[in-house]
Amino acid sequence: MSVRKDHTTACGLDFGTSNSALALPDGDSVKLAVLEDTATSIPSAIFFATEHPPELFYGRAAVREYLDGTPGRLMRSLKSILGSSLMNESAAIGETDYKYVDIITAYLRMLRKRAAAGAGDALDAVVLGRPVRFVDDDAKQDRAAQETLAGCARAAGFQHVEFQFEPIAAAFDYERTVTHEESVLVIDVGGGTADFSVIRLGPGRRNHVERTGDVLANDGIHIAGTDFDSRLHMAWVMPSLGYRAVGTQGRVVPSLVYFDLSTWHRINLLYAPRFVSALRELRAFFTDPRPYRRLVHVIDQRLGHDLLGRTEAAKIELSRVADTKFDLGAIEAGLAVRATRTQLIDLLGGLLARLVEVATSTVKAAGLETTDVSTLYFTGGSCGMTALRDAFARAYPHSRVVLGDLFGSVVSGLGIEAGRRFGVG
Repeated sequence: MSVRKDHTTACGLDFGTSNSALALPDGDSVKLAVLEDTATSIPSAIFFATEHPPELFYGRAAVREYLDGTPGRLMRSLKSILGSSLMNESAAIGETDYKYVDIITAYLRMLRKRAAAGAGDALDAVVLGRPVRFVDDDAKQDRAAQETLAGCARAAGFQHVEFQFEPIAAAFDYERTVTHEESVLVIDVGGGTADFSVIRLGPGRRNHVERTGDVLANDGIHIAGTDFDSRLHMAWVMPSLGYRAVGTQGRVVPSLVYFDLSTWHRINLLYAPRFVSALRELRAFFTDPRPYRRLVHVIDQRLGHDLLGRTEAAKIELSRVADTKFDLGAIEAGLAVRATRTQLIDLLGGLLARLVEVATSTVKAAGLETTDVSTLYFTGGSCGMTALRDAFARAYPHSRVVLGDLFGSVVSGLGIEAGRRFGVG
């Protein structure tokens, strides 16, 4: 890898499914850019206020506008669009159709502008983080997803765009703390993907620009936080709206609407006018009118993101407590759901086992046995789940467990990489 000395305004950018952050090389370290108020991370969310004149809100401000009932449309988990069937489609917002790639571009432009304001200079070069796989088992679609993201970054004002795998970036951040040679399995489970890298780290390696020989294996899979949210939401909340209800003539209510209500980037599809007639047709499947009334209320009042957010909050809380209760009074007065850690483990057990399986296959691809892994390094917001870390700890009983900065390791590593690649700092 050659060092490019012609750019001094480089950065590392972690465009995440749930949250995003940007890091600037700063000598031998990095500095995280302030992106919203005093925060160095910002939710990957945009709210299109459809009042006149139309206005865009980003991050926490976007979520606040949505929860305050401002007329408009909230879009979250923007990264999930990359590699999906929505990548080349448009979203109807008010009387205007917006291409999804233009929405991503607007979000990246906002990140660049806010970070540049703090840096006092325009940012023209970026190392973008990417999952090991945008798309499972489809190399062509995976390349298309990266090319689309690169195009969005250029349209946002970055003249020079390069990429680094997110778990490798996290490893580079962790390497700043190591005092001896380690064989590390990086476990990066965020909102949209789980990524695994096996890499050799050490104080004698950290200043090398070329690190290809230290990376022993990479792999990834599309199982992560949003999938956990979806599975829990389908089990905890959707039955109140009629999911799996048996209606007239023994017919089960069609499940697609519940799947869409449980998938962050698909919720907005249900608010399109064309879905109204389809919702009316579902009425014939219900013998009990109450779940149907609740379902209609959720769609009419656009409560999908709020409800899924409650499930996400319950998921997070169950790493701290054994059981919790969350309020669904926005659907119907007095309605609530009780969730337990035992339920969470049962519901997510298969997904967690699959993550361990892919990680262990990555270790094997590196030519190592599980006993050769000295350290399990966890990063990404979903690694905050004790159930996830426990699943790996059981499979790697001889490895040291290190919990990194769940929301900062990847972006810090990307900032380090930006300094190396563009000769900054």
